[in-house]
Amino acid sequence: MFDFAVFGSLFLTLFVIMDPPGITPIFLALTAGRAAKVQRRMAWQAAAVAFGVITVFGICGQQILDYLHITTPALMIAGGLLLLLIALDLLTGKSEEPTQTKDVNVALVPLGMPLLAGPGAIVSVILAVQHADSAGAQISVWAAIAAMHVVLWLVMRYSLLIIRVIKDGGVVLVTRLAGMMLSALAVQQIINGITQVIEAR
Repeated sequence: MFDFAVFGSLFLTLFVIMDPPGITPIFLALTAGRAAKVQRRMAWQAAAVAFGVITVFGICGQQILDYLHITTPALMIAGGLLLLLIALDLLTGKSEEPTQTKDVNVALVPLGMPLLAGPGAIVSVILAVQHADSAGAQISVWAAIAAMHVVLWLVMRYSLLIIRVIKDGGVVLVTRLAGMMLSALAVQQIINGITQVIEAR
């Protein structure tokens, strides 16, 4: 049977890690200057990419990490470095020169991964799938994953209404704010990864 406790626990965990409200300013900054149709496409592309990555790691994530000899701290540090590069682009204004190629890239990186499908979410899903020891628990785990990505898509999809209100000046402000938030998130992720490496020794 469907396990609401498992569903609720994983959904809340992913909600805290993926932080849909917190992704809003970053999504607005990265999609600024695009046509409304492109922005809507990027919203579902980012959610779909994140869901795809999470699904792959949920099914065979531990085997992938073991085969490549990648530790969780290494995954965290790599994701943090990638986020830091994106944050620097936002802070310096380089993200304000969109191209058709970049439209696709932004939906994949950094929105899809590592912002949404980051190390924290990946590890949480791997552990949840491993601990789901019944068919009902497995259904609950995957239902929570699917529900979380629907929420992410809805948040990004309707955050586009904010752009119409704040106009260009507000978008520039949001871009700088998103860059600052993202750089802090990246540094914290790198620190957490390094700390885990040191504690493991």
